Amino acid sequence: MKKIITICLLTAGFYACNNGGTETKSTTATTTEPAAEKPAAKADVTDSPDFVKGLELVNNNDCKTCHKVDEKLIGPAFRDVANKYPNNPSTLDTLAHKIIKGGQGNWGSIPMAAHDKLSVEDATAMAKYVLLLKNN
Repeated sequence: MKKIITICLLTAGFYACNNGGTETKSTTATTTEPAAEKPAAKADVTDSPDFVKGLELVNNNDCKTCHKVDEKLIGPAFRDVANKYPNNPSTLDTLAHKIIKGGQGNWGSIPMAAHDKLSVEDATAMAKYVLLLKNN
């Protein structure tokens, strides 16, 4: 019995080392055609000054009481807001004023509290941060 086990183990070892005893050679054709261009990698938005400034403002205010990045809390997830709206000056203005004045109805019946002590500049920076979270 020991001889059979030894033979099986040796055979398995040779098979593993020799790739089954068959040798395959791969050939690659050399062409002078340019390689297909790969799509550019998406830039890391976390390096953006707008992202950093907006994140700091969000963290230093009460935003996270009602919002999370990827899941609904009391208010919508920031990423859901980003995916709903286009990133353009009109949207930034609308969202900044919504942050300052508060409101109700765009995301259900729960109202968003006003943040009237925020400047338009800070509210716009917060809106830029949120819109940078858009999924592509």
